[in-house]
Amino acid sequence: MSWLRAHAVHVALFAVGLVVYGAVAFDRLGKPSAAPHFVLQADAWLHGKIAIDRPAGDDWARVETVVLDDGSRVRGRRMTSKDKRGRFQVVGGGEIATSRIARSEGSTVYMSFPPLPALLMVPQVLVAGRGASDVAFSVVFAAAVLPMLFSVLRRLRDAGMTARSVADDLWLVALFGFGSVFFFAAVQGSVWFTAHVVGVFFGLAYAWAAIDARHPVLAGLALGLATMSRTPMAFMVPLFLFEAWRISGGDWRRAGTLVARFAIPVVVIAAAAAAYNLHRFGAPTEFGHRYLAVIQQNQIEQHGLFSYAYLTRNLAVAFTLLPELGGDPWVKINGHGLALWFTTPALVLLLWPRTRPPIHRALWVTVAAVAIPALFYQNSGWVQFGYRFSLDYLAFLVLLLAVGGRPLGPVARGLIVFGIVVNLFGAVTFDRFGWKYYRLGPSGAATTGTRDVVIPH
Repeated sequence: MSWLRAHAVHVALFAVGLVVYGAVAFDRLGKPSAAPHFVLQADAWLHGKIAIDRPAGDDWARVETVVLDDGSRVRGRRMTSKDKRGRFQVVGGGEIATSRIARSEGSTVYMSFPPLPALLMVPQVLVAGRGASDVAFSVVFAAAVLPMLFSVLRRLRDAGMTARSVADDLWLVALFGFGSVFFFAAVQGSVWFTAHVVGVFFGLAYAWAAIDARHPVLAGLALGLATMSRTPMAFMVPLFLFEAWRISGGDWRRAGTLVARFAIPVVVIAAAAAAYNLHRFGAPTEFGHRYLAVIQQNQIEQHGLFSYAYLTRNLAVAFTLLPELGGDPWVKINGHGLALWFTTPALVLLLWPRTRPPIHRALWVTVAAVAIPALFYQNSGWVQFGYRFSLDYLAFLVLLLAVGGRPLGPVARGLIVFGIVVNLFGAVTFDRFGWKYYRLGPSGAATTGTRDVVIPH
């Protein structure tokens, strides 16, 4: 009882999250989503396999085994772009002509997404098998994000970085939990959104441990686990490095000791991930996105996974896309989503901070380190209600609002409420009730559909 009294706000936030996210998820809760990749991966492990039998949904990595004209076997994928057609991409590197293929021995299907959520689902899948609900899993984890964020905000106050009241911090929790794209991601299940939810939880655990570099081993563990949910979150590392240097007072030896302790769990987790990737795809840093059987492979073969060629589209998705009003349905949303400032308008307050405590710069550098690579990535996050890749760093923007010191008066609270209304609409309607989000076709005209295309440059 004493523990409950001491953590009453945390327990209440978790309960609110369970009720709200559970109510919005509603009919999805008792079954797997349409893309239950983590459930299927957990089930495969429990049957002693890494490859996936009977995959469901999209975005699976497929590796074909072929016998060449000299009798040797190689694994890889047939390339499909105009410039690469007739070539076979070999696992581990290199290409060969498909004319050398004597016969195919079939394809092996792997999950290309980082595996931590699947590992966490093992107990649930052990009980329910392939019928386990990744939606329910996501709802529980999303509910846990709310008290975790509150703890980080209180931690900033204890460290003297903010003077926020409990009420202020609760408004900021509401901003993130219900006034951002986290809301729609929390209630979907599906591999893409579940990965974000788990990644946000461990990203916040990392932030809590990194403040004042107080818990270096825990910070390293949390960073590694977040990365095993969302690979871009590996770039959150500047926060701890800045804090370690600040706390050390310029003492290289003390800073080095903190960083070394931080690095131990990071190295262990990275080594395990590298071994897993090497076994499947012949390269320690390859999670399998180069082997995805998706329409985007043509542009990946032409430009790579990261390229300046994608920047225009991704900037447009992150900062310019707005809903279209009128017609049938009365509001239409591009399949690439809505601009970040529209789904969470309170973020505009970041432009006018009143205070800049020591952690202010570290948080901005961390946000930039995570956000910038995503702007050069081959995928915009399609199909989505809002720019979901922002979830890799959005919690740090909320922390910047906290330390910025601007009062959460009527204007700020009004912006938060507007964001909650917008994102409630997204959480309720996304991929549900026959609501058709639309996309831009090659001519620039709006068309409905569920498959990705590149917005013309």
